[in-house]
Amino acid sequence: MSKKNAISPTREENYPEWYQQVIKAADMAENSPVRGCMVMKPWGYGIWELLQRDLDDKIKETGHENAYFPLLIPLSYFEKEAAHIEGFAKECAVVTHHRLESDGKGGLQPAPSAELEEPYVIRPTSETMIGHSFAKWIQSYRDLPLLINQWANVMRWELRPRIFLRTTEFLWQEGHTAHATQQEAEEETRKMLDVYVDFVENTLAIPVVKGAKTADERFPGAVETYCIEAMMQDGKALQVGTSHFLGQNFAKAQDITFMSESGEIEHVWTTSWGVSTRLLGGLIMAHGDDDGLVVPPKVAPKQIVILPIFKTPEDKAQVFEFCEKLQQDLKAQSIRVHFDKRDMRGGEKSWEHIKKGVPLRVEVGPKDLAKNQVVVGFRNKDHKDKQFVSPDELVQKASGWLADMQSELLAKAKAFKNSKTKEINSLAEFEAFFEKGSGFALCHWNEAAIGHEILAKYKVTPRCVPIDGPEESGTCIFTGKPSEKRVIFAKAY
Repeated sequence: MSKKNAISPTREENYPEWYQQVIKAADMAENSPVRGCMVMKPWGYGIWELLQRDLDDKIKETGHENAYFPLLIPLSYFEKEAAHIEGFAKECAVVTHHRLESDGKGGLQPAPSAELEEPYVIRPTSETMIGHSFAKWIQSYRDLPLLINQWANVMRWELRPRIFLRTTEFLWQEGHTAHATQQEAEEETRKMLDVYVDFVENTLAIPVVKGAKTADERFPGAVETYCIEAMMQDGKALQVGTSHFLGQNFAKAQDITFMSESGEIEHVWTTSWGVSTRLLGGLIMAHGDDDGLVVPPKVAPKQIVILPIFKTPEDKAQVFEFCEKLQQDLKAQSIRVHFDKRDMRGGEKSWEHIKKGVPLRVEVGPKDLAKNQVVVGFRNKDHKDKQFVSPDELVQKASGWLADMQSELLAKAKAFKNSKTKEINSLAEFEAFFEKGSGFALCHWNEAAIGHEILAKYKVTPRCVPIDGPEESGTCIFTGKPSEKRVIFAKAY
């Protein structure tokens, strides 16, 4: 008899639809009345809050400070940096009026007399706005480096929105820094990339490849773009973080200058870097299974849920008293624990928490009290695989179990990524690899191959040039031209 799954279709049957059904079953988010925008529900937002708190601490440890800048950016600010606006032009939402009036038919329309002198762009990113402030704040080399971070919402008009992965409005963190020298700015760009690697791997338990983007994939206006690429369970790549060395492009466009120690007026060197709510989509697709979401313990809003089982009022009183004490004992171990007191069938409640991905479920009934035991279910294992332990043993071992689960999720994801990564040495081998499915193909590449028809045929893009990859000269499999290093190719979200 086949195992019954909570999610239909399964990953194997229809991965894109499985993804949508996991979000629904885990009660993470839903579509809003505004096309392409989402409502993040408490469970999904709770994961984001923990993720944000952990990353914010890591950012501040590197000397950065948080600030906030306006949502609306004058159009003229974008026009100062041509490559930047060209890259974002098709995604920009623009505000042109500041008042509505009756249309005479019972509706409303923008008031012609309230047209703005200059349109405002709803921020797709903040380099231009923050650059304006930097130009005022920076006067001397003594003002450098300037290390600023912002947590904010962003709007990019998506043609094919998908919750968490691509939404018209999303939440993110964007860092912006200014430096006296090129070397300092480049070091900053790489340092923040490493912060992201540490965070995504050790907090979200998602292994990544860090690398440099090829010229055609760089952030608009950047000199160099670095990224971290993760592999999802369908073998596709998801870019989960970027860090950009902007050189002096934005500084010159916005006249961000300083007086050097030698008394010369120079332009600063800038960087920007960010991650977004796309990380939640990555978490779902890296760890979820056919029973729903699996949440790494470090970002689980509830690490343990206590489920009372009873039939009579007498049983309820006895079980509730025990569960209240158990909850306090676990909280004393700095564990996020929830005692679910709702009047629902035990099996129904248990399945709800399985689908949400709560790491540990603890069931307690009158028979368990009589035996001085609790029943523990582990979310990263089969839901029928349970342990019977004493309450004292649960309190002693719970933190260790959560830590083990965190490590096991990362190890499992690493093993999967490694199994789906392959060196490719010919065009025929490349075609065969993507004809069969998806994964990371490590190929020699030359920029003369940009736009090659084979890439369009299989909907494959160059994801990055791995930073930690070996220096290995070879021949581009697409053009036959010289190549200095292998590039990762993959289908991507």
